[in-house]
Amino acid sequence: MSDKRLIVDGLSIEFAGQSVVRNLSFILEPGKTLALVGESGSGKSVTARSLIGLAGAGARVTARTLSYGGRDLLMLSERDWRAMRGKGIGFVLQDALVSLDPLRPVGKEIVEVLQTHRWGDRRSRTARVIELLEQVGVPEPELRARQRPDQLSGGLRQRALIASALALTPGLVIADEPTTALDATVQAQILSVLQDIKARGDSLLIISHDLAVVAQLADDVLVLRHGEVVEQGPMERVLRDPRHPYTRALLDAVPAEHARGTRLSPERKPDSIKPRPSSDAPVLLHASGLSKGYIGTDHQSRQVVNDVSFELRAGRTLGIVGESGSGKTTVSRMVLGLLEPDAGQVRFLDRPWTGADGHRVNEKDRRAYRRDISVIYQDPLSSFDPRWTVRQILADALDVAGVGLQEQPARIVRLLDQVRLPAELAARRPLQLSGGQRQRVAIARAIASNPKVIICDEPVSALDVSVQAQVLDLLADLQAELGLAYLFISHDLGVIRHVSDEVLVMRHGKVVERALVDDLFDNPQHAYTRQLLGAVPRLPGAGIKLVAPPLEPEDDLPLFDESRLWKIAI
Repeated sequence: MSDKRLIVDGLSIEFAGQSVVRNLSFILEPGKTLALVGESGSGKSVTARSLIGLAGAGARVTARTLSYGGRDLLMLSERDWRAMRGKGIGFVLQDALVSLDPLRPVGKEIVEVLQTHRWGDRRSRTARVIELLEQVGVPEPELRARQRPDQLSGGLRQRALIASALALTPGLVIADEPTTALDATVQAQILSVLQDIKARGDSLLIISHDLAVVAQLADDVLVLRHGEVVEQGPMERVLRDPRHPYTRALLDAVPAEHARGTRLSPERKPDSIKPRPSSDAPVLLHASGLSKGYIGTDHQSRQVVNDVSFELRAGRTLGIVGESGSGKTTVSRMVLGLLEPDAGQVRFLDRPWTGADGHRVNEKDRRAYRRDISVIYQDPLSSFDPRWTVRQILADALDVAGVGLQEQPARIVRLLDQVRLPAELAARRPLQLSGGQRQRVAIARAIASNPKVIICDEPVSALDVSVQAQVLDLLADLQAELGLAYLFISHDLGVIRHVSDEVLVMRHGKVVERALVDDLFDNPQHAYTRQLLGAVPRLPGAGIKLVAPPLEPEDDLPLFDESRLWKIAI
């Protein structure tokens, strides 16, 4: 194609007569990046899918002009689209677990793209797969290429999906939330890969709720709300000097732009959140010397967690950060009593909770205190029974907490009110709720037993920035109201800074730094902490990045992924 411009003029999309995108227009030149931003339901993803002929069953797509490389995209047959996808236009879907075939290794997913377009022979295709996985920052690419999606972390699955989209070096790449669920250093690697697309003269259309990522990549920004453009222009102007109130509201919801203890959303007042208890509050959870190792699929022994210790006090929040494979998830599973450590122990409410050897605890002994510790998962949809209504989900949690059948209806209404949801939502099923509503139901389920501690495992990573703001404010309100203690795991350092009192930084299973939140962010002591903070994308004018000195060679160990090994241990 000599002319690789994407021209969109008057694009409109309808489903069953209902308009979801109206009169959208832009031109994307080669070597440029355009970002589509806006809340869930604004029309971003359906716009992206319409550009590759995948708007969905029943979609009516119209436009005055919709062309790429001089070809009218509205006139392409399905055979034409198969030739175009992958080679002319690459597409990175948002949900890698759903997008990848669960029954075959990710390397074969990438090979299929090459085979479909008759690229190379068997040997060259195998070499290309390894090259692509290395390019997007996948550690041990030969091993990962042989693994299925369920054996990889969310970040590794997303990188494999990006590798598949880049396999044939397409002239246009459409990336729908390509850095969701990635930690800061891996996100920086992916941003570098995406910037290379521009550098080689190709174009990138990116959809992201992370405005700092948009600031790193985009030349121009287009803000969508309810299917209509409310603002568009050069990235610097839109993000530094937004003209529309909706754009300003999106920027105001970014955690990194607010002082700790202030509200992120205008949903409820007052403007500030009640201060947390002091650092001498009672210790609820005490972990000492936790260690855990596994035998991986390559039959190699790996130490996933190595001598981790910490305390969690009433009403306080301990944040845990680190790359994928640092041991965060394994620590949380040991804290929940779902996994026994090889060494060390956890004490909960000053009682033995889980431990190794002489400290082992029977689940029967833990059962009486199970209601005092709860969990909020990253993906609530996967943790709900899709056949159950919200009422049934909450009733089940209340059953476990010992609440009688007669009391449950009133308690369910109260729980929904506590998480700012209307009572009529009790009759809906999870698929009938938005992402933010599902996460609020997950929080309602977590507090149903009146716990003292809640493990928050990436509870806002998949949410739009404005919905994320509402959920973070809700968690802060509940902490102040109920005296909850949070163990908060997140790859988003802006979120960690906003919610935490103290932060634990993990690398290769070890704690490399532990400090009060302001001390850690203002004066990090460890080179790896400085590297993490330096990798965080920032909005225009948000300050200067930290520059980390090189890590010590003996500390620069191979990365591994505890989530795939967890499945083997079970």
